[in-house]
Amino acid sequence: MAEIKALFWDVGGVLLTNAWDRTQRTSALQHFHLDEVEFNDRHDMVVSSLERGKITLDEYLDRTVFYRPRPFTRDVFKQFIFSLSHADDASLAVARSVARSGKYLMSTINNESKELNAYRIQTFGLHDIFSLFVSSCYVGLRKPEPGIYKLALEITDRNPEECVFIDDRPLNLESAQRLGMYTIEMKGADQLQSALQKIGVTV
Repeated sequence: MAEIKALFWDVGGVLLTNAWDRTQRTSALQHFHLDEVEFNDRHDMVVSSLERGKITLDEYLDRTVFYRPRPFTRDVFKQFIFSLSHADDASLAVARSVARSGKYLMSTINNESKELNAYRIQTFGLHDIFSLFVSSCYVGLRKPEPGIYKLALEITDRNPEECVFIDDRPLNLESAQRLGMYTIEMKGADQLQSALQKIGVTV
């Protein structure tokens, strides 16, 4: 295989917990005693717009939660959402080690709303690891759409065979593979480190 020159990382499920995935949404629904079916019907209709940056988090909440009076405030609900994000310290240590080598372009390719993306970058020090964030909310494209991977390659001026994409979901990896990128399915920090070393990445 070609020498690896760039690494593209998913964030939720690789370096951090997911931000607003099924597990986090279920936790919020139970905590605030919301109707699951009603919420999910509304969520499914607007989540694409949220993650593409077409609507704000407040607009999303207007349509999924606060379309009727609630016994809790918007700020309380948003703080609960933010509180669900946690670091995978071992995986972050691997990413930091790769970044410190100075040998590779380090970027994300992730699906996220603007508000959660900004919060997570700031809270977990991701600016110290990555020089570029190809986030769905910035580029208007979502994984597994081929366009978001193509855009990442174009703006970094990298050939796909020089790049690794790391994600915890096979469907997201398949689109990258079709473009010729090397892929690693994230299953744990030790497995990730071993997989990177096998393809010659300095960890």
